[in-house]
Amino acid sequence: MSAPYRPLHAALWMTGSIAAFTAMAIATRAIRGQHDTFEILGWRSLIGVVLVLALAAASGRPGRVATRRLPSHALRNTVHFTGQALWFWALTQIPLAQVFALEFTSPLWVILLAPLFLGERQTRARLAAAAIGFSGILLVANPDFGHVEPGVLAAAGSAVFFALSMMLTKRLTRGEDIFAILFWMCLLQTGFGFALAGADGRLAMPTAATLPWLALIGLAGVTAHLCLTRALQLAPASFVGPIDFARLPLIALIGAAFYDEPLTLALAAGAGMILAANWLSIRSETRRAAKGLAAAPQETAHETVTRRH
Repeated sequence: MSAPYRPLHAALWMTGSIAAFTAMAIATRAIRGQHDTFEILGWRSLIGVVLVLALAAASGRPGRVATRRLPSHALRNTVHFTGQALWFWALTQIPLAQVFALEFTSPLWVILLAPLFLGERQTRARLAAAAIGFSGILLVANPDFGHVEPGVLAAAGSAVFFALSMMLTKRLTRGEDIFAILFWMCLLQTGFGFALAGADGRLAMPTAATLPWLALIGLAGVTAHLCLTRALQLAPASFVGPIDFARLPLIALIGAAFYDEPLTLALAAGAGMILAANWLSIRSETRRAAKGLAAAPQETAHETVTRRH
């Protein structure tokens, strides 16, 4: 049985996801140069496995972690890990503003592809909110797309993979326990991370200085995906995705407060547009829910086949 349609509750869960992803970014920045990308991903996921198992045991739900939909979990996590790898590589190739602007096209891909992959019906309010939010993103990031470089293509590709990952997660929430989704995410990505981290024959172990940051990254990663998955249980992916736009002005404010990065009028205007877009989307979806107009999307034939296998 699917969860009830509660857009306001979904938006509140997304605030937890945004806060956790922001904390993870800050912690990652604190240990850059001491662990490479794949080491951070591997240690984060390993810590996540321990945390998820502890949460499942504390809630009396360890038996919910089953292998019934393991191929779907493997597909989802391969897609998500690929998106992460492209994103981290892009960070080393092009300006941060371009990486962030391209990453935040991901919710637009969700809106465009959700009708095809999830059978979700789009509304003018969702499309308007996405357009306003993305305009705000461009104001905040102020990217220069005059030259298409490999790093630009990698960042753009990461956005597509993140969008596909969100939609695959949404499909898993239809009938799969949230702890199973988190467990297989952490376990599979632990394998991916350490396999790639050890490809050069070296693996940096946590130190007294980096272990607290790695623990924070692991905790924030589990928390972020717990909140995101719960939000996707309560509302369509095309509604949940654009709420993540709010992460960019939040990160920009933190950068100004702690890293002496400048605050600009464009940042203020862009942040205002992003908040307005989220308000418009939440207000519209809440009204739809109150009127009983939002029906659960029907499973596609492909999704039915996926469940059976």
